[in-house]
Amino acid sequence: MLLLLGLMTAATAQAQAAPQRLAGSATVCSNSPIPTGWVITSSYSSSGCPGTGVAYTIADTTGLTNATVCSMSPIPAGWVITSSYGSGGCVGTGYAYSIAKITTQTYATVCSFSPIPAGWVITSSYSSGGCAGTGYAYSIANVANQTNATVCSMSPIPAGWVITSSYSSGGCAGTGYAYSIAKITTQTYATVCSFSPIPAGWVVSGSVSTSGCAGSGIAYNIRKV
Repeated sequence: MLLLLGLMTAATAQAQAAPQRLAGSATVCSNSPIPTGWVITSSYSSSGCPGTGVAYTIADTTGLTNATVCSMSPIPAGWVITSSYGSGGCVGTGYAYSIAKITTQTYATVCSFSPIPAGWVITSSYSSGGCAGTGYAYSIANVANQTNATVCSMSPIPAGWVITSSYSSGGCAGTGYAYSIAKITTQTYATVCSFSPIPAGWVVSGSVSTSGCAGSGIAYNIRKV
């Protein structure tokens, strides 16, 4: 009898959970983990999700290059947020994002809260009515095949790159500063600004004052060991 009651209790708990379809889309409760590569396309009140009262519609992005998701959705690797706007279909935040896969592109325009894929940099920032929440957008570029670039100071610096100078820039709204950066994987010596990342295997051998590193006024001489 106890075993039967246990099985009945488990079955009841399963019945209370939101229905789930394990195909290209599914309906889950808002406290459910979201599988890798899946996104939240809508959210709504649901009595079938006790504890949160909210359910999500989720979808697999395999084979897709564009999607519309709620702002609480995970963003898959290699995807960026291209716009954001108010949405009644996203209960909990009231905002939706347009997202795009950019693994085959070299340039893109994204909202300032978008993830920046590895190997990409921010080349400019500006006000944008298409990015509700911050009102700023970024121009980004893939520098995989480059050795030099100019980026805004809020840009991620790719592995193996250093900051060689910094200066005021009207093209970098939000900070007002830009960096010149360089890839130094084939060099053994370099001069970088004091706030530059130091690549693995490199050391600081000296420092000098410089007007070319706005923000600190100090540069480092570095070498590969």
